Amino acid sequence: MKLSLITVVYNNEITIEETILSVLSQTYSPIEYIIIDGKSSDNTLSIINKYKDKVTAIISEPDKGIYDAMNKGIDMATGDLIGILNSDDIFIDNQILSKIVHEFKTRNIDALYGNISYFSTEKPGIIARYWQSKPYYSTFFDDGNVPPHPALFVKKSIYEAIGKYKIHYKIAADYEFMLRMLKIHDFKSYFLDETIVKMRLGGVSNKGLSSYIISTKELRNTWEINGLKYPLSLYMLRPYIKIKQLLFK
Repeated sequence: MKLSLITVVYNNEITIEETILSVLSQTYSPIEYIIIDGKSSDNTLSIINKYKDKVTAIISEPDKGIYDAMNKGIDMATGDLIGILNSDDIFIDNQILSKIVHEFKTRNIDALYGNISYFSTEKPGIIARYWQSKPYYSTFFDDGNVPPHPALFVKKSIYEAIGKYKIHYKIAADYEFMLRMLKIHDFKSYFLDETIVKMRLGGVSNKGLSSYIISTKELRNTWEINGLKYPLSLYMLRPYIKIKQLLFK
């Protein structure tokens, strides 16, 4: 079973090498590794090119944002499974992809997701926030839950069947895709109750009040465009869940 991994990056010379090494150290094979760079103006591309003999494909060109870059990678991917590792993130260890592929091989599933932990650059050994997910059920999204996108692995055939990420969203395209995949189309998923990815604090969806306002508007729209009524309880559940992740880690 071939696994395609996609990393999208723009001007991230500080962390991109650690992300690349996290992929290259994995024990599983075969892995197809695709890096989509948004025409970085710092040293990001030169760092990527240090590993060009070990990376399957490197694209460096302007794009329309992170989700457009992800879609480019998905279009290029030839693997049975696709995972997306952001350029600030690393896998929890070098065995995790072997575990993930094993679950796909032994279970009749279309997607798999797990947990993620957050750390700060200043204190990389300390968990600053922990995203503990749970198995999918019919009111999963209604109750404020969402699979952690960096810990999501999906069969290529799913993207072919229902489409990729809607690039007009600034923050919520991954949420909309997962809502569409699980709640609308009811593809079968499996929750692997392990930490899959370590993320650095920050990111587009974690940048304070303005980000929260944008994400709330976009999330409501993701329900509406899929013919669903947005649960009013989510206005309170979303901040509660995030606070819970910070306190109970």
